[in-house]
Amino acid sequence: MAIVGVAATSPFDIAHADKPAVFVERFQTVAVGGYDLTSYFAGTPVRGAAQFAATHNGATYHFANAANRARFVANPNAFLPQYGGYCAWALAENKLAPGRPQFWRVVDGKLYLNYDQGVQTRWVRDIPGFIRRANANWPSVLAR
Repeated sequence: MAIVGVAATSPFDIAHADKPAVFVERFQTVAVGGYDLTSYFAGTPVRGAAQFAATHNGATYHFANAANRARFVANPNAFLPQYGGYCAWALAENKLAPGRPQFWRVVDGKLYLNYDQGVQTRWVRDIPGFIRRANANWPSVLAR
């Protein structure tokens, strides 16, 4: 899956060869940078391992152990990042940008990723408003 920047100065409004519903970094095969999705809900994200991989809707996810993998497999929607792992703030602006696993927040039991610390800082100023706007734009933004 190739991800090519449209504007050299901005990661937002990235163009995708096939605009996948789940964001995977360029040259990677694992979603969310290989982080264990279940660990976000414990408050401390940790990297998963290939030996504890699971695939859901065409994306591969890694987990830190067999128990975390089993939790995910039993109920993937409880752990999947919103907007396919794209940046929540960018979605609120009706744009696409990568969601980075280091810039995250669990809100009302849902995982949201953002592009970088600056974007995360803006996003936390009005989380409910940005979520409402992003929800209105998702997934139609993929069709642009």
